[in-house]
Amino acid sequence: MSEIRRVAVMTSGGDSPGMNGAIRAVVRAGTYYDLEVYGIRQAYRGLVNGDIERLDTRDVAGIIQAGGTFLQTARLPEFKEEAYQRKAIRRLNEHGIDALVVIGGDGSLSGALALHQRGVKVIGIPGSIDNDIWGTASSLGVDTALDTIIEAIDRLRDTASSHERVFLVEVMGNKCGYLAMVSGLVTGAEFMIIPEEEVTLEHVNAVVEDAYMKGKSHAMIVVAEGANLKCQQIAESLSAHDIGFEVRTTILGHVVRGGRPTTFDRLLATRFGVAAVNALKEGKSGVMTALEGTDIVLRNLEEVIGKQRPINPGYSELLKILTR
Repeated sequence: MSEIRRVAVMTSGGDSPGMNGAIRAVVRAGTYYDLEVYGIRQAYRGLVNGDIERLDTRDVAGIIQAGGTFLQTARLPEFKEEAYQRKAIRRLNEHGIDALVVIGGDGSLSGALALHQRGVKVIGIPGSIDNDIWGTASSLGVDTALDTIIEAIDRLRDTASSHERVFLVEVMGNKCGYLAMVSGLVTGAEFMIIPEEEVTLEHVNAVVEDAYMKGKSHAMIVVAEGANLKCQQIAESLSAHDIGFEVRTTILGHVVRGGRPTTFDRLLATRFGVAAVNALKEGKSGVMTALEGTDIVLRNLEEVIGKQRPINPGYSELLKILTR
């Protein structure tokens, strides 16, 4: 067992529902093991600046149901530089902190790996609504983001069918189309456009025209923000071809990031947080908590960083079957 007395936790990169639950779990698990737990505000920026404060169980009371992160988050691209990493380690040493838990996406976990390679005991927790982190079935916030998107699409379908319209709905997903693909499948969308699969305007036009010719009262197309075609391009193309439907565009944007975490995300955050502290107690470092089936396992950060979690190829086949 590792001789750890003080543990710090921070949230980095884009916020995601469930981050607060993970912070809470780290603090309470640390307290259970008689560890001192510290919170770092504003992620790596706060670490470099020494914005570190002691947390106890009362400080994290009532936050598990809140979206966002009460420690706040920020991006610091300069953390790739050795000077910033050395300064971060200096701040940890100034506070007598023995280990660090980093909650965030690929960039945040890259920073965690860099600190691990410099001798800091670090555990990562995957937090990214895009579900783009390799090695885990789900990251914090994915389930909540999907629920938000699904509710929006269901509401848009009501007005789409009332006015015989095709709605183009843009959702988050710069490099990974998981949110677009899954939300489209479970809301009965006619087509999903994702970064992993390039499509042409002609193909999209054909899909919408086919829906119109079949007598459908509306059509829904879900577009990931990082897809090769943008909503405005598609809207202009559909309008120019006068396929039959009126065209409307809705960009959900950052509303997808917010909201109260679902039961799944609260439980996942709790399990990840406790697992991170247990891993540190066992002397582990340079690893990330991950969901495999129903179990929480550990993945080496070196294996995780820079890899893209692929879209299940079976989803595309489902789309073909369900939209006939």
